[in-house]
Amino acid sequence: MTEKKWIYQEQPSEEAIAALTTAINVNPTLAGILLQRGISSFEEAKHYFRPEIDYLHDPFQMLGMEAAVNRLISAIDKEESVLIYGDYDVDGTTSVAMLFGFLSNFHKNIDFYVPDRYREGYGISKQGVDYAEKNGITLIISLDCGIRAVDKVQYAKEKGIDFIICDHHLPGEKLPDAVAILDPKQTDCPYPYKELSGCGVGFKLIQAFCQRREIPEHRAFSFLDLVAVSIAADIVPLTGENRVLAYYGLEIVNHNPRPGIKALLETAAVSGKITISNLVFQVGPRINAAGRIDHARFAVELLTAKNEEEAQIIAKTINDKNNRRREFDQSITEAALAKIESDELLQRAKSTVLFDNQWHKGVIGIVASRCIEHFHRPTIILTESNGVATGSARSVGSFDIHKAIEDCQEHLIQFGGHTHAAGLTLSLDKIDDFIEAFEKTVAEKIVEDDLIPKVNIDACIELDQISEKFYAILIQMDPYGPGNMQPVFASEDVMLMGEPKILKDKHLKLEVKNRDGNKTFTALGFGLSHFKEDLLNAESFKLAFTIEENHFRGNKSLQLYVKDIQFE
Repeated sequence: MTEKKWIYQEQPSEEAIAALTTAINVNPTLAGILLQRGISSFEEAKHYFRPEIDYLHDPFQMLGMEAAVNRLISAIDKEESVLIYGDYDVDGTTSVAMLFGFLSNFHKNIDFYVPDRYREGYGISKQGVDYAEKNGITLIISLDCGIRAVDKVQYAKEKGIDFIICDHHLPGEKLPDAVAILDPKQTDCPYPYKELSGCGVGFKLIQAFCQRREIPEHRAFSFLDLVAVSIAADIVPLTGENRVLAYYGLEIVNHNPRPGIKALLETAAVSGKITISNLVFQVGPRINAAGRIDHARFAVELLTAKNEEEAQIIAKTINDKNNRRREFDQSITEAALAKIESDELLQRAKSTVLFDNQWHKGVIGIVASRCIEHFHRPTIILTESNGVATGSARSVGSFDIHKAIEDCQEHLIQFGGHTHAAGLTLSLDKIDDFIEAFEKTVAEKIVEDDLIPKVNIDACIELDQISEKFYAILIQMDPYGPGNMQPVFASEDVMLMGEPKILKDKHLKLEVKNRDGNKTFTALGFGLSHFKEDLLNAESFKLAFTIEENHFRGNKSLQLYVKDIQFE
């Protein structure tokens, strides 16, 4: 396991901290963290802690929105058949469930389509267009995909089928010939917030439709729980408009969840206040499991279920698929790590690209992330599907893996994605050429610092500073996510109180206090059992951690979740 580098955030001036502490009546440590996040006044703090739905931008600021709404209204007025088309991951299936669920209230001739991960692959497929033609569809609205589907959109146009594309991925040099393209990442799009999820872009279409048709906007806002799930699972920044959407989406999840989400939470045995973390780790993987192990239409059916009985049946099926996904994930991860550990060239490389034609396509993205936990470098996991190699890529640090793949596109059939995650397809006979080209471009462009895992420290504190009042303010900084990560604290001169315990062979449980402190806390370190011997031999150590509230048998207590440990 690579040793982590602790990065201490620059602390604001004492004057700025004192001013904000007075303005909003918070602990100076928390005032410093807020200042680091660009919050320096009462009004900014109010916007941050109490997001208002009115902060959402006018959807008609998005390039193409006027044309998209006009075409949608025309289709409804003329009773055309409309197909809602979305990708098979969480962002795609929540998008489909949202738009299909919403438009079903206003239009009878509506259907949805999610491509098969194994037979069709990512994005718009020829099979999907053929399905539309066979069923008399004249308008396809794509969600979370389509921005690079130039040939497929043309294929549909030749069959008399129009496209409205709602996407948030980076466009290529040439755009599809669609009736309208909604994607804030288009270079000439004036929309002020660029980091919406695919479901978020679809929501803006719903919002614009409501405005144009004078439909009360609460009809649109009732779908924000699905937007929140997409934001969490797609790991888009939790800043600006996404923070507002996630905040109100979580309100629905906590107080009036739709049957499908309620069933997933119950299946995952999640209780108490639901957070973004719950959506990321308990809800998202189960929704994803439908498409990874079988077909993602099950996820859409779950998220559009009308009653709890129907939802419970589907949720159980999906949970069984998630358990199978975990088995695949574990066995393939072990095989992938063994490949790296047995190959000196792979261990010295700046990138990891592995291929095995027997690996399950549904979990290769997860396996790529697992490999990065052990060997911190840009990673691509490839397997064979339908006679070609298909892969998932994950990045590290600030390295743009999408650009690195683009630099090797001469070896590829297709690719797409984001700065930190991407997908690709190539011929089996091009794998070796691609591996060589990808390693060359990574080695030339990556900086050594990106190859070192980091722990970002927001503030140094004494453990005695942690109190219920401190935590009550801290928890209001939720929802956490990229751009607004959960604060990580560091404490020095920490001592063990008793012997560390190992849980499930890999996790660590400690009782800790500062040498000169009075308060003792339970600290849990997931996957950190390797620190046990060093802890027993150390007089004191440094602890990097987050603060959580533990609920057990009706009792509440604050405990620490350890990110890393350093020794003097």
